[in-house]
Amino acid sequence: MSPLAMLNTAPNPLVARLCRYVRLSEAEQTVVDKAVAGPEIAVRQRRDLIREGDRPRGVPLIVEGWAFRYKTLEDGRRQIMSIHLPGDLCDIHGYILDEMDHSIGALTPVRYVELSPDRIDMMTGYSIPLTRALWWDALTKAATSREWIVNLGQRDALERLAHLFCELFFRLRAVGLVAGHSCDIPLTQTDLAETTGMTPVHVNRMVQELRGRGLIRWKGGEFEALDLEGLCDVAMFSPDYLHLDQAGRSPDHDG
Repeated sequence: MSPLAMLNTAPNPLVARLCRYVRLSEAEQTVVDKAVAGPEIAVRQRRDLIREGDRPRGVPLIVEGWAFRYKTLEDGRRQIMSIHLPGDLCDIHGYILDEMDHSIGALTPVRYVELSPDRIDMMTGYSIPLTRALWWDALTKAATSREWIVNLGQRDALERLAHLFCELFFRLRAVGLVAGHSCDIPLTQTDLAETTGMTPVHVNRMVQELRGRGLIRWKGGEFEALDLEGLCDVAMFSPDYLHLDQAGRSPDHDG
């Protein structure tokens, strides 16, 4: 049985995520619970949650599964620009757009809740600590985008792929979806190519190189970091930009 099948996320993965940035009171956590309560929308694998050109109705919160943000050129070439895991808000500011300038699709079967502008306002208007936590989450996504730009522009092919594996591993571990050094990474080599700017053939070569060095095991979507420190060294990876455990450094709660 895969780690993803063995482990359960928190009942509200957004609460778990926000509490990593700021110490939230029980009342603030309840506000988040209320904001994200509502019907869950199921999307089949490889279908879109929302397409470029659509008018956004709200902000998707991923409850289960993997989603991705992408753009497609006229000739069909696609660039994956971010990957969304359980507990991820797909851009808290996105609902203010008149129309989407990119698409969000489901890499796996996905369940999500669509947060209306009123629900977003409920959270951002409740308290300073809760607003700070939501800002921190948005800034972390911006920091991740900057790291992906560095990945595409400066790291070589092996470093690029190793860095992506490291990031996904640390993000999955933060939401309780890693067992030991194993987790599910349900990406195809084409997905990896469209994320890292390589061809699928070159991705295959780099995967084989990482395997040959004894750094990873990856088969059928099941991933194991055999040598996590070595993988991080190859990637020149530091998880600091993910801000995974900042609550202890945040100002004490006022209430």
